[in-house]
Amino acid sequence: MSPQKIPATVVTGFLGAGKTTLIRHLLANAGGRRIALIINEFGDIGIDGEILKGCGEALCREKDVIELSNGCICCTVADDFVPTMQKLLDRADPPEHIVIETSGLALPQPLVRAFNWPEIRGRVTVDSVVTVVDAKAMAEGRFADDEEAVARQRAADANLDHENPIEELFEDQLACADMVIVNKTDLLSEADLGRIAGDLGSQVRRGTRLVPTRHGAIDVAALLGVGAAAEDDMENRLSHHEVEGETQHDHDDFVTFVVDLGAGQSRERLLARIAETLAAHDILRLKGFADIEGSGARLLVQAVGPRLNDYFDRPWKMAEARATRLVVIGSRAMDRAAIARSLAD
Repeated sequence: MSPQKIPATVVTGFLGAGKTTLIRHLLANAGGRRIALIINEFGDIGIDGEILKGCGEALCREKDVIELSNGCICCTVADDFVPTMQKLLDRADPPEHIVIETSGLALPQPLVRAFNWPEIRGRVTVDSVVTVVDAKAMAEGRFADDEEAVARQRAADANLDHENPIEELFEDQLACADMVIVNKTDLLSEADLGRIAGDLGSQVRRGTRLVPTRHGAIDVAALLGVGAAAEDDMENRLSHHEVEGETQHDHDDFVTFVVDLGAGQSRERLLARIAETLAAHDILRLKGFADIEGSGARLLVQAVGPRLNDYFDRPWKMAEARATRLVVIGSRAMDRAAIARSLAD
């Protein structure tokens, strides 16, 4: 990271995960750093902004708390985000660090790419991307504590130009993260926390840190000064649709087929069979869901090449038929019968 560049921390996560609590803790323990906040709260009342402004004049001056209230930050980069960054950087007393709290609906990848815009690239860098996860909600088979509130937030944003399902948003937030704050751990048993950590660990990039917290309390020295320069590392932070796009070659050369397996699978044995099948056959992409014995939640499975991720995405619905179904994408020459046998053995 160039010493001339001002570091910026991007904080993402779903509504209610604890982003604002984390940021308030950061401000209260900033050690005299001049921190500017860009808050992507939108609607009639900027609730997050009012909370943060209440932290005291000494910690965050009113001019250092900037609300972007025109909609999801990744959808208004050119109109809102880049001009706001320019104004901050052009100040006579620019901040020493910038913290950006995104809307829970924001795709982090487009925002991080915006740091490569010529107007700001030479003066600011993404110190790290921090994703805050509601561990209690995850333990209960949800991505957010109140998924209906997330849906209402989506409906209220007239400028939102993407309709990614909540599970894809979650996947993108994890894929882009340098640090995952596993919040609300005081509400979990050790067994649940271990299971959540395992699920998250299988989804993040190598080197991404998982940090368990209560009420967003974390050593600020661990949160700031990471030096990730994430804007220069986008090839390792692909979004769900970018990963999908890697498989969108000439459709005449690739085929897709489905393997239906039975309910009540052993998670360990199923993942072992999938890993063995990926290693033995020319499979570009594998994705699907599984019914796991002893679990009330659906296991989502995704693989790109040899890289395999799995996590419980949501509880099975009352009238939903529990099953295991895998979609395989590969070359027309692949041995579909052998792949199906390998996955079923």
